[in-house]
Amino acid sequence: IHSTRTTAHFYTMNVEGDFGTLPYIRRLSVHSSQRHSPHHPAMNSCHALCKTTLAIALAACGVLAAGVAGLMLLSDHFAERAHRTGPMLLAPMIGVIDRCVMARPPLQDLPDMQAACVGPNGSAAALVESTLAALQLPGSASSPYPLGYTLPVPLLQLFRSSAHGWVIDHEVVGQLVRTVRDTHRPLILYLFSTHFATDAPLEKALASDPANLAQTRDGPLAQGRYYGAAIHNWNFASTQTELTARRVQATQALLEEICRLPAKDIAKIKGVTLLGELHHLFPDFEAGMGFAGPYRVTDYSPESIAGFRQFLQQEFPSIGQLNRVLDANYSSFDEVQPPSRDIRTEPLQRFTEHIDSFAQGSLPIAGWAYVGQDADSPPPWVHIYRNGIFVGKTPVNQGRQDVLAAKPEFGNANTGWRLDMDFRHLPTGLHRIDAFLEQKPGKLVPMGTRHIALMDRQQTTPQPLPQKHLPTSAPADVRLQAHIDLPADQSAYYYNPLVPLWHAFRGQQVVEYLKFFDGVVNQSCLADTPHYTHQIIPFTNPSWDANKYAIQASLQPMGGIRLGVSLYGDAAYGSTFSRWYAKTGHHGYGVTEFHPLKAMDTLAVRSMLKRHAAQGAEFLSFFLEPRWQGKLVARNHNLFSLDPDNAQFGSDSLYQSMQKVMTPSQP
Repeated sequence: IHSTRTTAHFYTMNVEGDFGTLPYIRRLSVHSSQRHSPHHPAMNSCHALCKTTLAIALAACGVLAAGVAGLMLLSDHFAERAHRTGPMLLAPMIGVIDRCVMARPPLQDLPDMQAACVGPNGSAAALVESTLAALQLPGSASSPYPLGYTLPVPLLQLFRSSAHGWVIDHEVVGQLVRTVRDTHRPLILYLFSTHFATDAPLEKALASDPANLAQTRDGPLAQGRYYGAAIHNWNFASTQTELTARRVQATQALLEEICRLPAKDIAKIKGVTLLGELHHLFPDFEAGMGFAGPYRVTDYSPESIAGFRQFLQQEFPSIGQLNRVLDANYSSFDEVQPPSRDIRTEPLQRFTEHIDSFAQGSLPIAGWAYVGQDADSPPPWVHIYRNGIFVGKTPVNQGRQDVLAAKPEFGNANTGWRLDMDFRHLPTGLHRIDAFLEQKPGKLVPMGTRHIALMDRQQTTPQPLPQKHLPTSAPADVRLQAHIDLPADQSAYYYNPLVPLWHAFRGQQVVEYLKFFDGVVNQSCLADTPHYTHQIIPFTNPSWDANKYAIQASLQPMGGIRLGVSLYGDAAYGSTFSRWYAKTGHHGYGVTEFHPLKAMDTLAVRSMLKRHAAQGAEFLSFFLEPRWQGKLVARNHNLFSLDPDNAQFGSDSLYQSMQKVMTPSQP
């Protein structure tokens, strides 16, 4: 259900400013584990100042790694580089937990399935095989991709209450382990524990302790809702919590039993995905991922604030150097507070307290446009001018499901566009932003104008800046429908150099928690099995503020943890993800969730799978509804399941196309 928000969008960012050193910056900073050891004493001061200035430059691109991503898109080609030795594994995630593994009370409506699921030898193996048999008909010609499955393990559901407190439910653990044993197919083991509630009784107990909850500046973030589902805003700023201890306990109990299996069964596990979506949080998770409203992000716990100060001390050998970069006057690192207030509405003791969605020094210029082109036509481009000077251009090719919902007659969600403008070094004053659509080469059509103010720290009244003549343009095409969403007209923006450092630290927290959990798995027989993240890619969504998630650092290489990403919309079938991935340092990846969000015929699906396989995808997972003896198993069905009975987002058509890909002998 949480994937409702993962309607993948994409933007190309042609950012002004000196970003020629960005690839070098990315190698120098972000991950604490990759940070350079101390240099020669004579170089320490210069190195730290330069390194942190570069880190600020990177973080201030608007979205920490998204700025890098935009520059990475300059190449249309990707390298075929992977550590996969065999074909890409198709590993659909089948909903076997609620109606089989965790089924309580017994399933009166499905006695045959009940007999297979429960009891001393019960497992979900029969349900897995029954579901996959409907997708790949027995006796058909072999598919180019082996068909396995993803086994989700909801870690907090592996506990039951007893007279001695919370203990591992060994019956549930046994069913999961026997599923691995009794299913002959390869699998991806998904150790699942995210902020999305699983209705585990333990969750309520954990949520009652503020130490387990992430904190905004206003305190612990209480339970939220996402399209009716509960959200537990778990804390990962510290590993010294009961939440983390229970996650570790459940993982160790499961892996201990798995490691008792014969080697041939353990070898079926081709990958382990860690925790699921791990990123920073904010209030109103359903609608708060954008750029509007009060800026409230995590984590402002005492442990996190202390960690931020330590982070700054590692980046700057002295408080004087930090002051020079920030233009501040702190007497010690202990005085530094993470930015948490809005200069527009709240009094500040220091300017460095200011934060909003733009304070890192980047302004998204974004909107949508529809021109009624043929589906096979190349996308038009939006050209952006500031004060009559060309800033850059970006294609109209980003998914906007909200626009399609409002205007279904468009028949296409890829009407969005976005360009991020770096304003850190621009003069303060009143600026004019103009957007033009280039539907045909050399023909510009005006889309709209916005007037914005770039402010200084003293909030001096901004003055108009000189203007150049705009390019020649033609009257708008009568078919053109368009809107500029950002920036708002008559809006003001401030750059605070402490903000990119704060976001870089928050991104480091994500990485460090993933590495901690990876270390737990490394203590088992699955240490040498590939481990993957299971991350969303928020910077591909033009309406999201990716810095709220602080997930960008975890999308970069992390040593022994491989990239695992959830791809929706154009990121699944288009070239956008491929072009970003080609410029990263990854040597293979897993697709942990997958949905194009539109119907596709067999040829298009085959081409899509071939593209991912060619560029290094090691497995690809999509949701499947469980089917028992050819019939759909009644449950709360996933909106994004590929299923012949699910018409949402073309899922029924996608299932049929996938079925034909997996069954080549079928017409």
